[in-house]
Amino acid sequence: MDHLKIADKVFSSRLFMGTGKFGQLTTMRAAVAAAGSQLVTVALKRMEKPEDTERETMAGRENIIDYLQGPDLQILPNTSGARNAREAVFAAGLAREALQTNWIKLEVHPDPKYLMPDPVETLKAAALLVKEGFIVLPYIHADPVLCKRLEEIGTAAVMPLGAPIGSNLGLLTKDFLRIIIAQASVPVIVDAGIGRPSDAAMAMELGADAVLVNTAIATAGAPELMATAFKQAVIAGRLAFKATIASIQFQGSIAPMPIPSSPMTAFLDETY
Repeated sequence: MDHLKIADKVFSSRLFMGTGKFGQLTTMRAAVAAAGSQLVTVALKRMEKPEDTERETMAGRENIIDYLQGPDLQILPNTSGARNAREAVFAAGLAREALQTNWIKLEVHPDPKYLMPDPVETLKAAALLVKEGFIVLPYIHADPVLCKRLEEIGTAAVMPLGAPIGSNLGLLTKDFLRIIIAQASVPVIVDAGIGRPSDAAMAMELGADAVLVNTAIATAGAPELMATAFKQAVIAGRLAFKATIASIQFQGSIAPMPIPSSPMTAFLDETY
């Protein structure tokens, strides 16, 4: 079996899922099951007033966690909404207390419109969380240098974005992802921007260890069916990567050079 090991967990599925944007919790549960996903991320609810932060709880915990049960399902709380390292570390502590897990998806994005990750505060928060015993999976730009820095301080994986979160634009950062994958000694999980099953297959063909998908499944016309499509795409992409994809053959600089799939035999040269 082609298993993926992250920290102390082993996964047979390389398709991870987010749980936001689903119209109903029953739809979310059905999609997770159809995807065969063994890791799902759940957001923390952020309180507006600082004096109320000690009353933060898991977003929809009374409902959503009940729909995410299973012996093989790893809940990955995230710190979405944290604007700096201090807030992210605080949110991670709340998540660990609420769910009894030291796994955390680290998200630090001060801009609520585009949700672009802050590289400086993310690196700072990751260092603090690793020291506190967390299994840290940071959501970051597709920055090869930052990925190496995070790896060096002990994150369990890196999660570079393929495109702006929620955009469904695909792998706009493909060239940077290639470098990250080539250099990484921890799992690389492509997160954000994946809009089609073909995007997920491409990420896996590049050598990514897993992909995380939310919007493309949750907002599809038939989320359960789309989850199935993503499941198959991830499997196909992984198999293609393991098989070693054949190189493209070119003649000159413009047109591809046709290569016969069968040998040219002598009778083709005969004149009739």
